[in-house]
Amino acid sequence: MAEQVFWAPHAWLQGRWQPAVRLDVAADGTWSRVWPGAERTPEMTALSGPVLPGLVNAHSHAFQRAFAGLAERRDGTHDDFWSWRDRMYGVALSITPEQLHQMATRLYRELLRGGYTQVCEFHYLHHAADGSRFADPLAMSRALVLAAQDAGIGLTLLPVLYERAGFDAAGLRDDQRRFATTVDDVLALRDGVRALQAPHVGAGVAIHSLRAAKASSILQLVERCGSDAGPIHIHIAEQTAEVDDCVAASGLRPIEWLVRHVALDARWQLVHATHAVPSEIDAVAHSGAGVVLCPSTEANLGDGLPDLPRWLAQRATLAIGSDSHVTRDWREELRLLEYGQRLVQRRRNVAAAPGSGVPSTAAHLFERVLAGGAAAAGFGAWGLQVGARADLQVIDTDDPALDERPPEHLLDTLVFCSPVRPFLRVMVGGRWVA
Repeated sequence: MAEQVFWAPHAWLQGRWQPAVRLDVAADGTWSRVWPGAERTPEMTALSGPVLPGLVNAHSHAFQRAFAGLAERRDGTHDDFWSWRDRMYGVALSITPEQLHQMATRLYRELLRGGYTQVCEFHYLHHAADGSRFADPLAMSRALVLAAQDAGIGLTLLPVLYERAGFDAAGLRDDQRRFATTVDDVLALRDGVRALQAPHVGAGVAIHSLRAAKASSILQLVERCGSDAGPIHIHIAEQTAEVDDCVAASGLRPIEWLVRHVALDARWQLVHATHAVPSEIDAVAHSGAGVVLCPSTEANLGDGLPDLPRWLAQRATLAIGSDSHVTRDWREELRLLEYGQRLVQRRRNVAAAPGSGVPSTAAHLFERVLAGGAAAAGFGAWGLQVGARADLQVIDTDDPALDERPPEHLLDTLVFCSPVRPFLRVMVGGRWVA
């Protein structure tokens, strides 16, 4: 790829808007120069709006996009996460590799329009509909890789360890037959995806949850990952029933169990962690592990609200994901994350940090999930900085919601004034993809 030089009227650098920013893309698709206060010259390509770095969608189940909107009815006396899950399994049993490729391609294009330039795919749909193994063990994984390539989004694929239906179960339920994996399977899938050497595609591993994987297998997977730098994701403490079952089975709460039995570090990403108590939050933050919040899905499933103020106060690494994809725009996730806190605490601007010099709620949340998303995807450098992949999103300032807003309030307006237009353009690795 040829070197490119862009000029933005404003760009989000180091936690604030800066004017007249020159952005140079190297031949390898990374930023080679980021220079605010630059005079525009003829060789520069002018961008038609303010520029933000791309965000990582840190938790995705692509196949669940097919189910979004189809579970919003209640025919019986009660509906919750567990009844939703049973219906979702029916969808999972019907999807072929070809269908997964098609729906993931459409989804990933939607995510790009919503400002995500990298997606972490928590992938447990591995086998044929009858539970038998495909001749190509990578059939379903390859469908996701090809979808990411076709859409132009970056992908971190996370094959999932999934062994049993619950803490006291010997194995999986019949409607979970497509998910079955061993430690050997997970590592082989990770290494197989890496061997494809597809552009902007990486791989780590995942553990579905403490209830779905035996303790001995979790510890074996951790040992065999060794010093591998790939991320390790796990669903944890999403539901109160899960917490109660874990206490009954082990005498410990889920996050408490994980902290005691595993040496958590920056590779670890705790997805949801909705029902975490203060001591668990403190321990996770101290370890350097990250937390992935999925506000739209957690609301849709009735999971509950996280203790966001404590996660923020402890400077925990935070990321966001769209999970079941009832929404596919990071602006909606941040808005719902903050509004949930406002409703339960009956106060405003809960996530603002004026004591740290960040009075803007949107700016504080955006900066936190920008850094946290990079960790969740396994990146060191990320954002509009030299050495990071050249990803960006251009804001459509013709959106009526953004009309005549001063630059210092643009990010707050973008999150809390409900713009209706997608981002004007999105770049991944120096190439325009949306």
